[in-house]
Amino acid sequence: MYQKYKLSNGVRVVLEKISHVRSVSIGFWVKTGSIDENVENNGITHFIEHMLFKGTKNRTAKDIAKAIDDIGGQLNAFTSKECTCYYAKVLDTHMDIAIDVLTDMLFYSLFDPEEIKKEQSVVLEEINMYEDSPEDDVHDLLSKAVFQGHSLGFPVLGTQKTVNSFHRNMLIKYMKEHYTPENIVISIVGNFKEEEILYLLEEKCKDFKNTFPSSGIIEPAKFIKNKFIKHKDIEQVHICMGVEGVPINSKDHYPLLLVNTVFGGSMSSRLFQNIREDKGLAYSVYSYLSSYKDIGLFTIYSGVSPSQFDEVLRLIQEEGNNMRKIGLTEEELQKSKEQLKGNYILGLESTSSRMLSIGKSELFLNKIYSPKEIMQKIDKVSIQDIKRVIDKVFSFDEVAVSMIGNMNKNENLKNLRC
Repeated sequence: MYQKYKLSNGVRVVLEKISHVRSVSIGFWVKTGSIDENVENNGITHFIEHMLFKGTKNRTAKDIAKAIDDIGGQLNAFTSKECTCYYAKVLDTHMDIAIDVLTDMLFYSLFDPEEIKKEQSVVLEEINMYEDSPEDDVHDLLSKAVFQGHSLGFPVLGTQKTVNSFHRNMLIKYMKEHYTPENIVISIVGNFKEEEILYLLEEKCKDFKNTFPSSGIIEPAKFIKNKFIKHKDIEQVHICMGVEGVPINSKDHYPLLLVNTVFGGSMSSRLFQNIREDKGLAYSVYSYLSSYKDIGLFTIYSGVSPSQFDEVLRLIQEEGNNMRKIGLTEEELQKSKEQLKGNYILGLESTSSRMLSIGKSELFLNKIYSPKEIMQKIDKVSIQDIKRVIDKVFSFDEVAVSMIGNMNKNENLKNLRC
């Protein structure tokens, strides 16, 4: 059972009590990501995430790490295109320590200039590591192609140039603009006393009353039929093909998830069985959807040797065309429903995964759906819904492409309409 509250300063709190566990997972969600950046400060959201671990008025970076390590807990964070999350998982007896550390990081970080210099080097290495991994880099390249000119296409890590430009005043200004009470959701799942946890949060958050207005309104991104190629002397060619998907709150979200399960989202999918299992042409081939607030992206990825590239490309398009012509059978629809429901329920077996689920839902949808409601949404998807989504999404006449590898761009893309 979920409970929703609002602290006196406006921060939203969502709670799910599970009495039979001994852990508590706590997440502080901030509705800001690389979509809120510009060409001058790209990567600043991710950099701030790093800096919040580098020392506060009350703790050094080592003290922050030790505070959680000493009680056998976990402390981490991540930044995405539309949000940032700082989270901890601890024994229920140490809930107060986790909340104290997280609020200390969020509200009292120092942003010491010397630590900023050190962390710039760390993030630059992170960028280098990412660029050395073409199977990861090609997905960022697709976002850049599809959303060219819009901040949704910016890399979350930023660039060498922007990261080197960050300074203390710049970071503090961005935090004041985006780390505001209305932009924050605290999600907590596990074994706790509700009154105790709300009292703790009120006490720790009472001085957080940031009302500095965020600058500007972000116009929704538009899908661009585009092609980006990065030549690199490596053994494989990595390719992503993208078509416009659906936003996170769309009625077509669950139908598309089911279509993806059959098309390329699992080991039993058409893409995987045809290209890898039956023909042995690629080690990695799959599809997935990315759903944002105002738009979505449906992506097909494969990493293949240059000699197999044309055949794999032909087979991907063939499977896409078959999906439009044949769609899903009733049997495939039922199997994909069971698969999706199973994956969803198994993914909620831990307090941390449930904390992530309810926090993100409240942050973006202002609503939390129970597992029963999610299962009902999946079960209600009809063959007509599936057909509508396939007709809407599976159009290879409007496809964006990103590629990384040692290839002849004219020959390898001659059969792709882009």
